[in-house]
Amino acid sequence: MLSLQIIKSMEKLIMLHESLLVISEQKTVAIKEGNMEKLQPLLVKERKHVQALEQMETSRQKEVKAWFEVNNLQGKNETITTMLEMIDDKEQQKVLEDVTIHLTHSVTNLKRQEQLNQALIQQSLQFVELSLDMMNPSITNLNYGNTKETESIKRSVFDSKA
Repeated sequence: MLSLQIIKSMEKLIMLHESLLVISEQKTVAIKEGNMEKLQPLLVKERKHVQALEQMETSRQKEVKAWFEVNNLQGKNETITTMLEMIDDKEQQKVLEDVTIHLTHSVTNLKRQEQLNQALIQQSLQFVELSLDMMNPSITNLNYGNTKETESIKRSVFDSKA
C-alpha cells in the first residue's frame, strides 16, 4: 500500500518536471528574442515550481524511508532501485519501474533544456561584452606615439636632472 503512495508522489514529480520543461522552453524563446519583460514572470513561475518540486521530493523521500521501516529494511540503501529489488508484488514493481524511468526521462529532458538556456545566456553575455569592447576606445589607441619612447624620454630627463 505504501508503495502506491510513492508511485503517486513520483507521478506528481513527473507532472511538475514536465510543467517546468514547458516553462524552460518558454524561457528559451524569451532569451532568443532578448525579451526581458517576458523572461521575468517566467523566472518567478519557475521559482515556484522548483519550491513545489523540493517539497514533493522531500515527501517522496519520507515515504521511501517509511517503506523501508515498515519492511524492516532500515540497514539497506534507501533508494527506489533497492526498493524495486525488494518488492514482491510484480505488478507494483513494474508500475514503480515505469514511473521511475518516466521521471528519469523528464529530469533528463529538463536538464538538457536548461543547458541550452545557459548556453544561450552565455552567448548573449559574450555578445554584450564584445559590443561594449567595440564601443569603448582602447587606451593604446588614445596615445599617438610609441609609449616606450615616451617613457625613455621621461627617464632620461629625470636621470639628467638627478
